[in-house]
Amino acid sequence: MTQTTLVPRRYGGVNWIGFRTLYLREVKRFWKVGMQTVLAPVMTSLLYMLIFVVAVGGTRSGAEGVTFAEFIGPGLIMMSILNNAFANSSSSILQAKMMGLTPDFLTPPLSPIELAAGFAAGAMTRGVFVGLVTAISVWFFTRFHLQHIWAVAYFGFGAALMLGLAGIFAGLWSEKFDHLAAVSNFIVMPMTFLSGTFYLVDRLPEPFRTVSHYNPFFYMIDGFRYGFIGFADGSLTVGVILVGVINVVLAIACWALFHTGYRLKS
Repeated sequence: MTQTTLVPRRYGGVNWIGFRTLYLREVKRFWKVGMQTVLAPVMTSLLYMLIFVVAVGGTRSGAEGVTFAEFIGPGLIMMSILNNAFANSSSSILQAKMMGLTPDFLTPPLSPIELAAGFAAGAMTRGVFVGLVTAISVWFFTRFHLQHIWAVAYFGFGAALMLGLAGIFAGLWSEKFDHLAAVSNFIVMPMTFLSGTFYLVDRLPEPFRTVSHYNPFFYMIDGFRYGFIGFADGSLTVGVILVGVINVVLAIACWALFHTGYRLKS
């Protein structure tokens, strides 16, 4: 009798069942510790709002007709999206490497692009979900309104995808949590805080004003804020193009790393 091997069914050349399983694994992973992955970032954003708006008493944002609370509210939402999308994919991959669990996603018949897409989609889900919960929480302080939904959607999902892919890259590169902490503390966090979250970049003296316009996080936060207050500190066209190009470059880089098995198969 001939023994047959069961192969997962592919639709259009894509293993949708495997992709869906990996995606659900990533979502359930952060959902199981919701106090740490969802409520803690929201509490941090509320503390920022409390300090800058209530305690410090900021009333002017520098943007015409916009209060300080309305100005920093979208920045805090975007900061939650960026940090949580990066944390989800990077910690998931590094934890799997350190615990010897990489065969869980390397053994199934998943192509490199399916692996990258699964981890990135899970990271996007966490980033967008935490951003949504943060938006609901800070709304009671800011009472903001949506003016340009396309900008909120494009820059919100684009930022979540970008940091999810960056997290994959960092997770594959890191060999221990110290390496990952270095990337988060010395690259992601400074770029987030120095991107106009709490201030108008055009009010900075030179050379800081010019340097800030080379920070991709500035364009993501600025474009996202534009969707709420209708005011942009930089060029929206540059922001739209930059987010798209960086996401394509990061997606290709992540595909290449999974294709070669970089620091996964050794």
